[in-house]
Amino acid sequence: MSQPIDWLSRLLEIMPVSGRLELRCLYGAPWQVVYGQSAAGDIVYHVVLSGVAMVNSPDGGPQQRLTAGDILLVPTGAPHILHDGGGEKPVAARQRVGLNLTISENAGPGERLDMLCGRFTLAPPHDRLLGAYLRSRLIVRGTPPSATTAQTATREQLTGLVALMRAETGIEGLGGHAMLNAFSTALFALTLRLASESEEVPPGLLALAAHTRLAPALTAMFLDPARSWTLPDLASLCHMSRATLARHFQNSLGRSASELLLDIRMTLATNELKNPHASTAAVAETAGYRSEAAFQRAFKQHLGMTPAQWRASRRAVKEK
Repeated sequence: MSQPIDWLSRLLEIMPVSGRLELRCLYGAPWQVVYGQSAAGDIVYHVVLSGVAMVNSPDGGPQQRLTAGDILLVPTGAPHILHDGGGEKPVAARQRVGLNLTISENAGPGERLDMLCGRFTLAPPHDRLLGAYLRSRLIVRGTPPSATTAQTATREQLTGLVALMRAETGIEGLGGHAMLNAFSTALFALTLRLASESEEVPPGLLALAAHTRLAPALTAMFLDPARSWTLPDLASLCHMSRATLARHFQNSLGRSASELLLDIRMTLATNELKNPHASTAAVAETAGYRSEAAFQRAFKQHLGMTPAQWRASRRAVKEK
């Protein structure tokens, strides 16, 4: 008997994410941290342990304020700047390379900041799916104005995990590097869980997840993507009309249910294609295609290359 699994666990199973803690920033104002464009597949994160940080809006809008307990995720590796908000020239920081991570600190005399910085990394082509569905920067607040029982429980778990990360950065224990990266990977899942339970999540997959009535449709597509799901099928699972289901998907996700299903199928297909012994016909069947030709067309349209070309490109990457 197979073990039941929820859709978010299945998402992270078919699109593994690795985490890496890179810096612990210990600054006195005035200070500034500048991040340029990161590599494809990188989701930069910042965790404010104490103090206050301001983050510039990518569209030139109002700055956002981060306080102790807040977590900022910047998908697609977009450039961003964090600073103390005072407008003065920042005091130069120096870096101290430790056994398990780098400490960045300055001699600024003002209000102190303690912040963890790292990144989550997805391998191609999974970065395309999560990059598309987590397209906006995400701030998970440490102290929201109100919280449900589920949010409180998740936040307590997240607080405990961050405390472990903070403690581990303060010692140079054996295996600390591996532990910090494992904690970072867990941080990604917990942050997504808490964001999906929030009422202020930006448009994308997490906003869709916030609609609890849509959970049966998400679960069905992630756990049985090879099935020929139709909009009426999915709407029936959620006990709503086709029009209502379509509207929820478009408003929350910015895409249709069929587009999400296609993305899931192509993700499974690329995973299967990593097996050199798997035939294209078998991969097509796993992805829900009865016709190998139809699978070939859909794959090329979605990824810009044939399954054989994708396999060759993966081999070339490994041989470098």
